[in-house]
Amino acid sequence: MSRSSSAERRAGRGYRAIALDPRLAIGIALLGVFIAHALRHLEIDPLNRLDAFFHDARVRVFAREPVDERIVIVDIDERSLAELGRWPWSRARLADLVERIFSEQGALLLGIDMILAEADESSGLASLAALARGPLHANADFRKALEELRPALDYDGRLAAVLRRHPVVLGFHLSSGEAAVRVGELPAPLVTGADVADPAARLTQWTGYGSSLPILQRAATASGFLSAPVDPDGVTRRALLVAAIDGRVYGALSLVVAQLLIGSSAVDLRCAGGSASGAALAEIRLISPRGSLRIPTDGEGAALLPFRGGRGSFPYHSAADVLTGRLAAGSLQGRVVLLGTTAPGLLDQRVTPVGEAFPGVEAHANLLSGLLDERLVHRPSYTPVIEAGCLLLVGIGLLGGLPRLSPPWSVAVTLLLMLLFTVASLLAWAYARLALPMAAVLVLAGMLLVVHLFFGSFMELRARRHLAALFGQYVPPELVDEMSRDPANYSMDGRNAELTVLFADLRGFTTLAESMPADELARMMNDYFSVMTEVIRRHRGTLDKYIGDEIVAFWGAPVADEQHARHAVDAGREMLAALAGVNRRFAARGWPALQIGIGINTGTMVVGDLGSRHRRSYTVLGDAVNLASRFQGLSKEYGVAMIIGEATRDALGGYPCRPLDCVAVRGRAVPVAIYEPLGS
Repeated sequence: MSRSSSAERRAGRGYRAIALDPRLAIGIALLGVFIAHALRHLEIDPLNRLDAFFHDARVRVFAREPVDERIVIVDIDERSLAELGRWPWSRARLADLVERIFSEQGALLLGIDMILAEADESSGLASLAALARGPLHANADFRKALEELRPALDYDGRLAAVLRRHPVVLGFHLSSGEAAVRVGELPAPLVTGADVADPAARLTQWTGYGSSLPILQRAATASGFLSAPVDPDGVTRRALLVAAIDGRVYGALSLVVAQLLIGSSAVDLRCAGGSASGAALAEIRLISPRGSLRIPTDGEGAALLPFRGGRGSFPYHSAADVLTGRLAAGSLQGRVVLLGTTAPGLLDQRVTPVGEAFPGVEAHANLLSGLLDERLVHRPSYTPVIEAGCLLLVGIGLLGGLPRLSPPWSVAVTLLLMLLFTVASLLAWAYARLALPMAAVLVLAGMLLVVHLFFGSFMELRARRHLAALFGQYVPPELVDEMSRDPANYSMDGRNAELTVLFADLRGFTTLAESMPADELARMMNDYFSVMTEVIRRHRGTLDKYIGDEIVAFWGAPVADEQHARHAVDAGREMLAALAGVNRRFAARGWPALQIGIGINTGTMVVGDLGSRHRRSYTVLGDAVNLASRFQGLSKEYGVAMIIGEATRDALGGYPCRPLDCVAVRGRAVPVAIYEPLGS
């Protein structure tokens, strides 16, 4: 907390029992837990969820790109289904749609975001063929007519013929687990053999797949998988770029389309550190005569989806408009077209950071756009090391710095540090395309601040109580409060200090004590001591002790006081004035009047917790103390109420004093000057 909260630096013996600071132990433990989480030795689910929240927030902040006109989505939307019939459409209609996209609209390349796994029997060809093999087997005319009609009625064949004429990329899906099956044929892998052995071992491993009909798969220019990982909260934030099946690496639909667009004939999988041996995948390079496309990935071959914005960041055209000719010819000239669906009933919508019903086909479009522009924000394989380093810097900085700051400054510095880290994370995202985890660092900083404030308050309260217990019987409460603001500076250990000490003694007390009943004497002395002690406290004095009828007090310790001599003399004068009021009360009770003599001296003396192992007290010792006692005894001989020494007179500055004498003191070769203070 404040410097007063640095109670762990207790300098006195009484403080050493509470010198251990729990904030440091708790802070180190928290730092260790968070670093373990960063290095993936410990999973803290709330931090993962908070990181996902921060990721989504950054995506929305930076998703402000203009519409990308290079990529167009032909959408099998609700209007298309309403006009042309429910799904699935016949392959003949799909063949017509694909043909129009190329021959009429002039598309550059088509990616189909769907899997055509089932044979199309809607033409009735299978039934006619069964008749030709059965009841009409002997009817030559029927069989001849069927053979003439077969090309027109073979809708899958018609679509395959169209696919062979144009650059089309089909999709297939991946599966794993006990329920995984293999349906259809896989396309040629991106990479196979020795070139991929080590990277493939680090990629997501799949055991099953489902592709389009073999006739369609073989007719297409290429194929890419459509599968995308979903985070535990059901949100799609990443896209797999490559995946491994049986040691062979296959590419996602968007990656394969990008490969065809740049004319890439080779794919290079690069590992962290430039070595494939045991290292995680770091990037994919598509190499072509025109150069290479560098695609950073995480160790699993995935990239964060680079959303340009919300839904509608790419031009949409209804499939019905293409098929019916309502779309002007050449509208897709030179564009990459993705054929997909946004109709809710076809279940190709995903929850994403930019929308809860985001079309899957537009997710592919965003990924393709990011690949072509090389603007993928990624989380490299060494991210845990970066996160752990940030945690160390923030943790050590706060653990070392907060105990030296006041509560307001602790809050301000911590919030500033959190703000700076947030800004640094945003800059890393915007300029270095790095998605750094934020939650652990921000939460650690907040928790260290809370621990610091909570335990600092607790320790300060305990320090105040301990100070009150140690010094409350000697100094007034307001001085205890002042001491509690910086308890590290106050100790009961013995030390040398220049202080001012006061002795006040009742004159004729022995005779008085012999003439009064004991109970009345006790009440009278209690009243007298209470009034005199209050005067000493009002003047910031430290009550040392009562010695019989004598009061001993000093100034300048434990709280430093530059005006200790002035305060002591003022207290002595007020004690004399207060005695008049005490005597008036005593007279009303039939008690005798009291007279006191006061001696005050200033000098170097030992102050601290002094005594034996059986009993100790906070007191002063030294020649200057003895001299003050001697001055008190001389006050009666010189007929004055108060005598001060020369050192005290000098410390008072312009305070008027009357010289009384120079007296010889045992142990001193030079006589000591004494004075009577007259008032300010």
